[in-house]
Amino acid sequence: MKKFIKNSILFILLLLIVGEFVVRFTHAVSDIPRRTIDNTGIQKYIINQTGYWKGGDHKWKINDLGWPGDLPTSFDNLITIIGDSYIENFMNPNECHQGPLLKKRMSDYNFMEAGRSGVSFIEAMEISKHLDTLQPVQTLIYVNDNDFYESITEIKKMRDITQINLEKNQIIYGEMKSPGLKKVLYNWKLLYYFYNRYPINFSNKNKENEIKKPDFDKVLKLKDKISELFKFIKINYNTSNKTLVFHPRTNKYFIKLAEEHGFKTIVLDSSKDNKSWTFDYDSHWTCYGHEQVANQVTIGLIEYLKGKGH
Repeated sequence: MKKFIKNSILFILLLLIVGEFVVRFTHAVSDIPRRTIDNTGIQKYIINQTGYWKGGDHKWKINDLGWPGDLPTSFDNLITIIGDSYIENFMNPNECHQGPLLKKRMSDYNFMEAGRSGVSFIEAMEISKHLDTLQPVQTLIYVNDNDFYESITEIKKMRDITQINLEKNQIIYGEMKSPGLKKVLYNWKLLYYFYNRYPINFSNKNKENEIKKPDFDKVLKLKDKISELFKFIKINYNTSNKTLVFHPRTNKYFIKLAEEHGFKTIVLDSSKDNKSWTFDYDSHWTCYGHEQVANQVTIGLIEYLKGKGH
């Protein structure tokens, strides 16, 4: 019996080793960069990491400032790009990111991206405040409806996302979510593979961080809170050199508020395109989608920069 148990344990260990090797060799799961929280409360990535996206077709890179992608060779004529997973954009190779695409269209300018999944609108403004020390001529902040709702604790409290408590006029910085578990999952690739294939349904915890896009009636009810958010931002941040790039089909109320509070705006439109901007299995933009976004952003950006004498 003891010999059977010993042989069984050895066999299971062998299977785990072989399985780990296969998953790593075939890149059956994406490598996920490790995060940290800097002394300003902003979640970034630990610098100088690299890894493969699922399938191993391309690698991602974390630069010296803790953001995905390459830093520009110069910070002269700098335009910063801030956003969530659409700007983080691990699912596409680096040449399909907004920075390199805009650089191809506007070679006189340098572009720097600061993207991370989960960035809310208020955190994007916090990031922009710190990147303003680089003296960019313009900052692009890519947003959709949920980025505004997720910014406000009174709408839905989310521990891992930076938000504002409007009643207290206080920024609540996001916390790292299950850092210990994530470290184990990301280093033990076979376990992470099974975790992705057969996710454990922690129903209450999942619902805690779940925000569905509000319908029009709900938008009407939340107008006062959204308006308060913009008033806070107008008082506490510089908006004069900020351009909000709104995803297609964004609620027009947000666009109106942004313009009233000093932002420039670019509203993306995918309705006239006969080809989808997004993956079949995912709402993020493909390389084709990022190309179309960069085309539209370039038109709006050149117009604003000409008005400023650049």
